[in-house]
Amino acid sequence: MASEKAREGRPGISDEELLMACQGGDPDALPEIIRRHERGIYSYLRRYTRDPVLAEDVFQDTFLKVHEKIGQYQEGRPARPWLYTIATHQAVDALRRAKRRRGASLDESRDRAGGSEGARLSDAVESHEEAPSERMERGELAERMRAAVDMLPDLYREVLILAYYNEMKYQDIGEVLGLPVGTVKSRMHAAMSKLAEILKGATPSGTMPVLKPRQAGAKS
Repeated sequence: MASEKAREGRPGISDEELLMACQGGDPDALPEIIRRHERGIYSYLRRYTRDPVLAEDVFQDTFLKVHEKIGQYQEGRPARPWLYTIATHQAVDALRRAKRRRGASLDESRDRAGGSEGARLSDAVESHEEAPSERMERGELAERMRAAVDMLPDLYREVLILAYYNEMKYQDIGEVLGLPVGTVKSRMHAAMSKLAEILKGATPSGTMPVLKPRQAGAKS
């Protein structure tokens, strides 16, 4: 059972300090890290794997691996990219195992659950002279956006997910994926171009959407 301190949270302590506390044997530190990041990491894993059930398994594996690797965390290293790096590696391994077991396309396990992730990415899409009737159809656009993102090659899709849905800076994305910042930028540009091609003619007005990078994910 979690202690009173763990249940209340520890707002005055940074993630980096909590990871160091984990190294020092603080039993409340890891539960607090999980509490802070469970929603973001699970959402990331759900989009990455396209399978909510698999994402739950990978989520559990991720924090087991965090516990195992806590001794490798270096003081001062940004905590969030470190956690997402572990989550990404666990997701990649899980997808490989699942693909071997099924021997079929991963599209069968695509996440069809409802949610707001497509709507948030669709905020980056602006149609010229949008009418009230078009705004009412944003839900349909959000569904198309989710489908379009799923159609992207993995090397572009993973960059887009981290930049838009998890609002990471290019530098942090590079750390998570083990890529130079320049490569992250070029993949992001290619992802947006391919997304525009997929969405061409698919907006309610039939016009080509204008894709704009989110400021939170576009900083380097």
